[in-house]
Amino acid sequence: MLAIAVFSGATRNNPGLGIMWDVVRVITRSVKQLAKALELPRIKGFCDRSRSAHRRMYEIQRMTSRQRQGSGQTEKYRELIETTEEVVTSAAGALETTAAMPAPDLLTALKIESIRADIAHYCGLGERVIDQARRRVLNGEQVPTAEKIYSIFEPHTDIIKRGKVRTPVEFGHKVFLAESAIGLITQYDVLKGNPADEVHVIPSLQHHHEVFHRGPETYSTDRGFFNEQNVEACVNGGVTTVSIPQRGGGRTPQREACERSRAFKDGQRFRAGIEGRISVLMRGRGMKRCLAQGAEHFELFVGAAVLANNLMKIGELLVNGARRRAKRTKR
Repeated sequence: MLAIAVFSGATRNNPGLGIMWDVVRVITRSVKQLAKALELPRIKGFCDRSRSAHRRMYEIQRMTSRQRQGSGQTEKYRELIETTEEVVTSAAGALETTAAMPAPDLLTALKIESIRADIAHYCGLGERVIDQARRRVLNGEQVPTAEKIYSIFEPHTDIIKRGKVRTPVEFGHKVFLAESAIGLITQYDVLKGNPADEVHVIPSLQHHHEVFHRGPETYSTDRGFFNEQNVEACVNGGVTTVSIPQRGGGRTPQREACERSRAFKDGQRFRAGIEGRISVLMRGRGMKRCLAQGAEHFELFVGAAVLANNLMKIGELLVNGARRRAKRTKR
């Protein structure tokens, strides 16, 4: 038996606001580290504006819906953008000021070089953040998704829209999961962008055939995966029970009878169980928060969580099997 679900995690609810604060605090922290490594009380020309930036961000967050509709939010955003721009500009100046300063020893020189590289990296990202905030908030321009940056720590972060009322927009990555009847995850993929769910059905069937050399007895998903081509592909792929609810539109009598059948409902109950598997991965296998940076590290992180889940599930199955055999022996 095979069930499919898509999971996507949110990294930030208001990236346009919080990301500018991230730029200010990270650059300020790095410049202070550079001054310490150079044994300077402070770097001339750089001013710590972290308190001011945090205050502007807090004021915007505290605004009511009515206040946001007026010009007050735009002015606060303008102040935050100007503060962020000042920090980025002065940090670039600090790099020029300290470029010729000698280091006391080789290890310190390597440390200074690493800090300078970090400052230059975040200054470059900061310029992109400032540009998109100015275009979006001050100029009222619709910034193309390909040009946006949602996180300075994980520039590969995607924007995810799943039609939820409370969280209409999320930021992170979608993860595709396929689970077998005994609770093992047989396939996982970290998806690029925000693809529609229905495009994953045929590739997942092909993957299942490659691994198990036959089609699954039951293929169960939520309604987001439905279209007639996918249902036909499941039938042609050897699936006995295709438990994919129809999405919208009037149902034919045959379709209604199919979705009222016991096998179809059993498939949907099984599919609901993968939501619990996602919860286990998030809370019990460490997939709730990835501290490693980079898209490749994120994929390794998800793979490690899936591996941990499967190993623990296999261990549980082995223990339960041993207990059943012990009971039969006693009898």
